[in-house]
Formats: sequence, C-alpha cells, structure tokens
Amino acid sequence: MNIDQPLALLGGITPRHFMRHYWQRKPLLIRQAIPGFKPSLSIANIKQLVKREEVESRLIWRDESGWNMKTGPFKRLPAAGKPNWSLLAQSVDLHDDATAALMRRFRFISDARLDDAMISIATDGGGVGPHFDSYDVFLLQAHGQRRWRISQQKDLTLEPGLPLKILQNFQAEEEFLLEPGDMLYLPPHAAHDGVAVGDCMTISIGFRAPTQATLACGMLEAANDQILANLGDTGGLYANPVIPGPSLSATFKDAGVAATATPAALPDSLVEAAVKAIAKIRYDKTLAARFLGQWLTDIPPNAYFEPSSEDLDLSAGLPVSGKLALDRCSRLMYRDRELFINGEVAAIPASPRLRLLADERELACASQAAARLKEEERRVLTEWLQEGWLHYIPD
Repeated sequence: MNIDQPLALLGGITPRHFMRHYWQRKPLLIRQAIPGFKPSLSIANIKQLVKREEVESRLIWRDESGWNMKTGPFKRLPAAGKPNWSLLAQSVDLHDDATAALMRRFRFISDARLDDAMISIATDGGGVGPHFDSYDVFLLQAHGQRRWRISQQKDLTLEPGLPLKILQNFQAEEEFLLEPGDMLYLPPHAAHDGVAVGDCMTISIGFRAPTQATLACGMLEAANDQILANLGDTGGLYANPVIPGPSLSATFKDAGVAATATPAALPDSLVEAAVKAIAKIRYDKTLAARFLGQWLTDIPPNAYFEPSSEDLDLSAGLPVSGKLALDRCSRLMYRDRELFINGEVAAIPASPRLRLLADERELACASQAAARLKEEERRVLTEWLQEGWLHYIPD
C-alpha cells in the first residue's frame, strides 16, 4: 500500500496524514468512506450467524427495568418489529471472506494492532448505551441509519451494577447521523453513544490494545518456555524452536553453612540464589519478538480451516498461472529472519519472498518472487496448503 496516496476510505487524506494527526488523538467523521457500500451479509444472515456455537454474540436491550444482556448462541431473537434491541456478532471476519477483505482495507495500520470486524444489527432505538472503548475503532455504517453522539470528556465513571459498561455522566459534544458508506473513527476512551434510526447495521473494525500486564505476562511465559527447553523439556507447548538461553541446571549448594537455631526461617543464601537465577534470563527484544510473533498470530479457537480438495504439491514448482492466497483466518507476520504463522514459528526463515506473501497476503504464481522460491520454501507452502492455511486460486 502506498501510504502517501489519498484514500476515499479516509476522506481524501493519506494514511500517513491520518496516522500522524488522528490516530490515537481525535475523532474523524468520513462521509462516503465507501461510496455506495453494500454489506456482504444481510441482517437475516447475521441472525443466522449468531445461531452457531462458534460465533461469539451478544443481545442487548433496554426496557422499563433498565439495561439487559444475554450471550449467544441464540435459537430465538426478539421480533423484528420490536424496538430498542441490538445484536452483536464478534469476529465476523473469521466466518466471511468479504468481511475479512473489508477489514484488511485498514492495513495501513500494522497487523499486530488489527483485531477483528464486529457486526451489529439493531431495530429502531437499539444501541448499547453511552460508553467508551480502550482501543481505536472505525464504525462503518452498512445499512440504515445510526445517530452517533460523541464526546472527549474526561469523566469516564461507569454506572455501577449493570451488565454493560455504561457511562454515568455522558455529555455529548458532537452529533452525527450516518448513512450507508459513512464512517466514524474514534480513538481510545472517546465517549460515544450510537442509536439506530430504523433497522440498522454497523460494522466495527477494532484494534488490539494490550495492557502492560498482558505484555509482561507474555514475556514471563516466553522466558519460562526458554528455561524448560534448556532443561530438556521440549514437548507439547515447547515444540517450536526456542531461543538459546543461559544454562540453569546447576543445583543450589550451601557447603559450610552454619547450624541454625531457627529452622523455620528462610535462609538468606537461598533467597539470594533465586534472585541471581532470574537475573540470568535476558528479557530482550529477541525474547519479545518471539512472544509477540506467536501470540499475535495465534488463531482463535473458533477459526476454521478447510484444506483444498486438490492434492497440489509445490515441491517441483508452482503452477504457471493463478495465485497462492492466505486463508481469511491465517495470520502471518515476521520480524528480521523469523516468520510466524498461526501461533507457530515457521520452519523457514522470513525471506523477501515470504515477507511479500505476508504483506500482500497473496503471491502470483507467475511473479518473479514466486519464481525465486527455494525448494524448502515450496515444501513448507505445500504443508500450508494441506493445512488449509493457504489456498491455490486459479485465474
């Protein structure tokens, strides 16, 4: 993607300008971000989708008793003519190719940040109440109208005792009525309240925002994997190649220690030995890249891969036409020489050819990059085809 090319998706500004002036800073209303937009899934399709066990969904409504919420799957839904209810289907990009393609129009932002596409449908008056998100979100109007009220207020106190995170003192500063194709970008902690005007569908493109606690725990787990591998435990979770680390196999010794009259007291020497042992672990960028590469490409439990019915072996060479394309659920990332796919460290390094596949999510069989694939790379790509992580698409 040319990040200096103005995009209608961003209201005629470039991705570079958007990231510099709006991302994580201030809201942006974009009229006709996708002119004439028509969603790939209808309201009826979403109602069918939330009946499935593998689809995370929520039903939210407000009545005389206040706010209510139920989680799916749903065998029955409120009547279409009943107002004030909203249905949310999470991670629709895992279940629909067109929704996945729509989400990837936002790849001027790193895949490491891109999370999922949620679709909400609502009857007249339906919404989830005034709230804020801890992450960036693009709200694309897909069908009908939704009235958005937004605020950059500092008071983010929540109403106590509710099943939803509803702001206690929401004070709208701006108001917009969105039509199909219009889009609203909101940075983290921007207060907002969207209410359907008639039957409505909105697609939310959301982004990851890990807490420091999440990152710290991930680093500790990665270090633990490294320690166990160095002790010879390489099964199960530790089947991936592990970063070489310090040897920690030496046992504690305290020859010459004096007799004690207080046997229940922890010895200082053992406490100091524990501190010295953990200090040998290198919490560096190499460890961080390994943890992040596997975590950020890890596939959700509700992702489903369907291997190709054709037994295509790329070892001898690629077809003369067509392309290789990553499955909509596949996640492929790289850093330096390491390549990560679907929660694993790939068995081959991140060559320029495979980096191109990761960035473009497809590789034309007749391209120069494809012609330069090494035999080992073609063998691994064949394995990905067999797993359903990759597909061959003829012209």
